[in-house]
Amino acid sequence: MRPFIYAFWFRRGEVTSKKHPSKSPTRDKGQHILSDELRTQSTDSKNSGRISSVTEKFEEIFGSLPTFIASAPGRVNLIGEHTDYNDGYVFPVAIDKYINIAARERTDQRVVLHALDVDESWDFRLDALPTVPSEAPAWSRYLIGVASLLQASGRQIAGIDAVITGDVPIGAGLSSSAALSVAATLAFLTAGSEAEMPISKDDKTELAALCQRVEHEFAGVKCGIMDQTISLLGQENCGLFLDCRSLQYEQVPLNLEDHAIAICNTKVKRELATSEYNKRRAECERGVEILRRYLPGITSLRDITLADFKKYEEELPALTQKRCRYVIEENARVVASVSALKCRDEVNLKKSAEIRRNTQAKTRKQKPASKNHQTDESLITFGNLMNASHHGLRDDYQVSCLELDLLTDIARGITGVIGSRMTGAGFGGCTVSIVRNDALETFQTHVTTEYQKETGIEPEIYLCSVSGGAQVFWRE
Repeated sequence: MRPFIYAFWFRRGEVTSKKHPSKSPTRDKGQHILSDELRTQSTDSKNSGRISSVTEKFEEIFGSLPTFIASAPGRVNLIGEHTDYNDGYVFPVAIDKYINIAARERTDQRVVLHALDVDESWDFRLDALPTVPSEAPAWSRYLIGVASLLQASGRQIAGIDAVITGDVPIGAGLSSSAALSVAATLAFLTAGSEAEMPISKDDKTELAALCQRVEHEFAGVKCGIMDQTISLLGQENCGLFLDCRSLQYEQVPLNLEDHAIAICNTKVKRELATSEYNKRRAECERGVEILRRYLPGITSLRDITLADFKKYEEELPALTQKRCRYVIEENARVVASVSALKCRDEVNLKKSAEIRRNTQAKTRKQKPASKNHQTDESLITFGNLMNASHHGLRDDYQVSCLELDLLTDIARGITGVIGSRMTGAGFGGCTVSIVRNDALETFQTHVTTEYQKETGIEPEIYLCSVSGGAQVFWRE
């Protein structure tokens, strides 16, 4: 099997992946090829093995090698749950778990698909869209939806042969469906264009909105835009502070240093379309409708301050009051969390500068830079806000469950865990915890033992790295 060559070009802030040419391409002024060192850093070594595997499977099924792989990561939301569809703030990270689509362009209008992990196949024609047969597998609806909306938007796409696989757990709140939609979008766009096709930041936010529509119109889930956006815009070792109304965002360094992100899967499955997810959205919209009588001009809970809410909360039905309180408080927690991390980043920069100055001075008896306790305090603040977020999700928004509560309680009882909360839509799925590295072994053993003792279920624990966003790999 011939290897995949990773070649990346950057031009005026735009990013693209392109087939490695046999000759050096003509490049505009300001464009450059990354050094080997940087190119290696931008490639996830874990995903390289998965890419090789899906390439082999494609050859087994279709008789030849694919021409490219479209890859999109899942995500974990560190804080800011159920705020995205309320025009609020979120703080997710892309994780090193992916949906990979190995593909090659067809010369006709057919799309021939094989989902490796469920061993199912489906095909459809681009000129027959947007019809979705009732017997179409659930996973195929995302690709049908992506192709339909791309065509409707006037973008050039082509038929493909494709093999789909991934290691983003399904139904665990880590956005497997968003990763599938994003990977499918890149696959169709790549097959439809022979020319280099940079994807700018504006393009990515537009494509995120398109993938959100796929969830709404083809999967029946009225989700927000966070999942698709982080899958496209993720950056290594950074969280994405996203304003879900304006789609303005900021990459915030995490600087976890001697801490890790641990995700625990309850193994309790949820089906968003048949759960109370859409009901919560309707309850929030009802709250806005009532509060607008007293606060003219508001369009979402995002527009309401805690002070204003306290003035008028008694005008709301008890259940609606709980839902609205959670969202308004959660927005405030996200802002406070990001502020704590920024403070931590500033402290680390000062420490690094101090170390450089001491090194340059070449003082034999130099003292090591003193530990600045503000760094630890900032991370503790972040952890406390994570804990408060879970309490709000459990008590006011009521989307937690016994298994999620149990996992977070067990985690918080372990020395070295600074914060733990449910993540995702809820009603099952996963928790996310920030754990000190020297406590990871204890964390994994204790959480597994105690959770299994109480539920009879062995949880899955993923120690995740913060990855970059979706990209396309071309075979030489």
